[in-house]
Amino acid sequence: MPKIYLDNAAAAPVAPEVQQEVARAMKLTGNPSSFNDTGRAAAAELYKARLAVARFLGAHTEEIIFTSSGSEANNLAINGIAAAYGKKGSSIITTKIEHPSVLEPVKYLGRKGFKIIYAGNNKEGVVDTEDLKKNISGRTVLISVMYANNEIGTIEPVREIGMLIRDFRKKRNSKLPLFHVDACQAAGYLNMNVNTLGADLLSFNGSKIYGPRGVGVLYVRKGLKLEPMIRGGDQERGLRAGTENPPAILGLAKAVSLIKKDESRKTAELRDYFIEKINKVLPEARLNGPIGQGRLPNNVNISIPGLNSENILLELDKHGISAGSGSACTARSVEPSHVLKAIEVEKKYLSGVLRFSMGRETTKKDLDYVLKILPEAVAELKKRYGKD
Repeated sequence: MPKIYLDNAAAAPVAPEVQQEVARAMKLTGNPSSFNDTGRAAAAELYKARLAVARFLGAHTEEIIFTSSGSEANNLAINGIAAAYGKKGSSIITTKIEHPSVLEPVKYLGRKGFKIIYAGNNKEGVVDTEDLKKNISGRTVLISVMYANNEIGTIEPVREIGMLIRDFRKKRNSKLPLFHVDACQAAGYLNMNVNTLGADLLSFNGSKIYGPRGVGVLYVRKGLKLEPMIRGGDQERGLRAGTENPPAILGLAKAVSLIKKDESRKTAELRDYFIEKINKVLPEARLNGPIGQGRLPNNVNISIPGLNSENILLELDKHGISAGSGSACTARSVEPSHVLKAIEVEKKYLSGVLRFSMGRETTKKDLDYVLKILPEAVAELKKRYGKD
């Protein structure tokens, strides 16, 4: 039985080159903060990794903060800005389709007195920039919009949002609002230059780009104030206390170096092939999110009426197919996807949701195998549970 891995949006396999780099970094004895030869050697390696990530983002090394995850980076960006600039404003704008690591800290700040405004979106999950623009005011501290949606693959108009924020600041001669972009799903496929995007803060992590789990990055534009969440030592410019993790950080830098521009094109061809064939072998399925260039190259999200995601995933598992049903951070939630509800998907399509996310190792042969097994699995489940 073949093993087909189509859950790369949850975590991509760690690249062999990354594994080798992590193994090498494990032999670095010193603490990068120590003032001795071994410490300085570790610090030098850490600087090289920071430089590689900075170049990837078009940023300066002092603008790169290493964290334990994309979720921590998002929390640090949102809570840190709110704490540092809260006296200058009381409003935060985001969307209803963000990752939980954005939505939850925003909700927390709402309970602390911030006014939370959710910009609208269309039925493909694209943020309504006009609605967002009309909600920006002199009291807006932060605007947080994801680069690409982790569930349905929608690519958001972050450059346009960045431009309208800059225009607003210029007209008012103000440093606010600041713009945060959660780019965790976009990092391996889209342009990540922070200057092109107009981002003041940007988050991404290792596990989505064939790097180690447990490591993330927060870009913080030079000159911004940010209150730390973890206090103690002065590591990471005093924004994240704690001994640095060279194996994870060096592994992340290696993963960044392996990203190739033609990856998006090749993966998008597989995505479009898969979508076209699913429509033929499973006509009752509904595609969630946009078609074509407005969608992440590796994302296919469908709903199958009359079934629930867990049963379908278990059935696919029996045939060696690993897929997902949405955000891995909420995979065990019994609630329907907040993203699908936000794009107004019909109730009958909220339960049987599957997310197939392709990766570097995915082949057309893999997808053909899934296209053979999936309709058989659906037919078997409908027969078993009496659904039609």
